[in-house]
Amino acid sequence: MKMSIYDFTLKELSQLLKPSFRAKQLYLWLYAKYKTSFKDMQNNFSKDFIAYLEQEFTLRTIEITHVRKSVDGSKKYLFKSLRDNHTFEAVFLKMKDKKIDEETNAVLEGEKYTVCVSCQIGCQVGCAFCFTQKGGFVRNLKASEIIQQVLLIKEDNNLPIEKALNIVFMGMGEPLNNLDEVCKAIEIFNTGMQISPKRITISTSGVADKIPILAGKNLGVQLAISLHAVDDKTRSSLMPLNKKYNIECILNEVRKWPLEQRKRVMFEYLLIKDLNDSLDCAKKLLKLLNGIKSKVNLILFNPHEGSKFERPSLESARMFADFLNSKGLLCTIRESKALDIEAACGQLREKKLSQQI
Repeated sequence: MKMSIYDFTLKELSQLLKPSFRAKQLYLWLYAKYKTSFKDMQNNFSKDFIAYLEQEFTLRTIEITHVRKSVDGSKKYLFKSLRDNHTFEAVFLKMKDKKIDEETNAVLEGEKYTVCVSCQIGCQVGCAFCFTQKGGFVRNLKASEIIQQVLLIKEDNNLPIEKALNIVFMGMGEPLNNLDEVCKAIEIFNTGMQISPKRITISTSGVADKIPILAGKNLGVQLAISLHAVDDKTRSSLMPLNKKYNIECILNEVRKWPLEQRKRVMFEYLLIKDLNDSLDCAKKLLKLLNGIKSKVNLILFNPHEGSKFERPSLESARMFADFLNSKGLLCTIRESKALDIEAACGQLREKKLSQQI
């Protein structure tokens, strides 16, 4: 079976193709000009070389099957593998961006974009609040399938290569359980799509023994920990993984994470009504993170059909955040996006699967 050309890093292609400079030319066609056929690369490739590429490699291995657009401009994408027909999701988020003009001090308003990508079809972690776990685990995504999520979304939204883009591994799957393919995708994002590792965040549910492995790769990415509770009893009820990697175990590894100056480890904390949204929980969280250069991102639970959990009030979220900020722990409330299009992980995929039954 032919491999997708998107599965190769620039270094790998340089070693494979002769002469080696063809690799950079090919990367330009793929990631800057969005070409989807080797025949469209005839400007600087000979017919023989194009024939070789067609014989050895394939291009697109996934396609967009469904798009839902939110009133806030965000989009939920459902992708399908062309090899096995399994589906997975990604979300394109538009957010307001304010900058200060250094010469005039005027406030300049624009838009910034974030793509929330999946790294697995389904998930093995089984978090009680997550819709993805309902469909079970199918398989890991290849680096090419991760890359193409961003590539197809950029194409669909007419984003040029020079447009800054943030990538968060917060979609379907646990990134540290597919670490090799995730790391390869990050290298290609950087060298092919010119996306700085500083704009890439890997979010983990806390696979503690793989955090130092990720750190050792020196990728320069941001680390986010899905914490969601301040005691092991509550966290284990939400995230079965906590029985193997408890809070103390995870925080011990986080303390060793290499941080650049002015950077912090992000702790994602899903606020669930009457479960973990009290001021007492905020106090315990402050104590837990003492000594760790961190910031907390509060997320209000995104309701979905069949869940026993409820969304907390914005007032309780603000009280939680205000307390942490008053004590010197940076805390923000994530802006709720795409609530009208079922943007929570797995919802669109499960809905489409159920319609086919």
